[in-house]
Amino acid sequence: MNAPLEPGSFLAELTSAERAELERRARVRVFARGEVLFAEGEPSTWVAVLLAGRVKAYSHREHGGEALLAVRGPGALLGEVAAIDGQPRSATVATLEPARALTLTAPQFMAFLQDNGRVSLLMMRMLCQRWRDADRKRVEFGMFDATGRVAQRLVELAERFGVPYEPTGRGRPAAGAASGRGAGKQSVRITLNLSQEELAGWVGASREAVSKALRTLRRHGWIETGRRRVIVHDLQALRRHAR
Repeated sequence: MNAPLEPGSFLAELTSAERAELERRARVRVFARGEVLFAEGEPSTWVAVLLAGRVKAYSHREHGGEALLAVRGPGALLGEVAAIDGQPRSATVATLEPARALTLTAPQFMAFLQDNGRVSLLMMRMLCQRWRDADRKRVEFGMFDATGRVAQRLVELAERFGVPYEPTGRGRPAAGAASGRGAGKQSVRITLNLSQEELAGWVGASREAVSKALRTLRRHGWIETGRRRVIVHDLQALRRHAR
């Protein structure tokens, strides 16, 4: 059974006829957690469309570690740029959890685009959105400190991967929330489990800087953290801090 598609994702934007044709040309593959779909620098031979599960796209840093570039969920199109321009992969894509995907060879994907002009235009718009998002993140690096960038990414994660959360017992917010900052607001649990190293790679900061930023946000009562767990108690406060 397929997972709900992310709104605005490639598969979500296809018509039923376009999706049926894509499925006819493709085959379904299953991937384990932590499995690499594409490796940075390798030749392009195929593309994937996520049906279930989430993946991360990252590049290896010169002095070690990962620079996290994006997180994609069900409905996302993966590997299309290298399939179109014929250049080596620009990033590594690996699963964050067990995943299923439609897969096509690069020639099959190009034939699908050639036979479906509307899909080609749709993909152009999606690529433009990604480039705009990349430009926005580059601006963020110059405008915000590590705490501001962490707040921005937590807002994005809460909006994309958040589910309602009711604090009970030990799960109650502390400090600022208890004093009224988070009163009356719906808490949100982020269902995507990122490590502090992965979050650090996403915001372009050290693990120590991210750890300090999370402590600051916890002290305000805006978030609660555990092992690979983040609960946002005051999303509006995070949004204000991220501006």
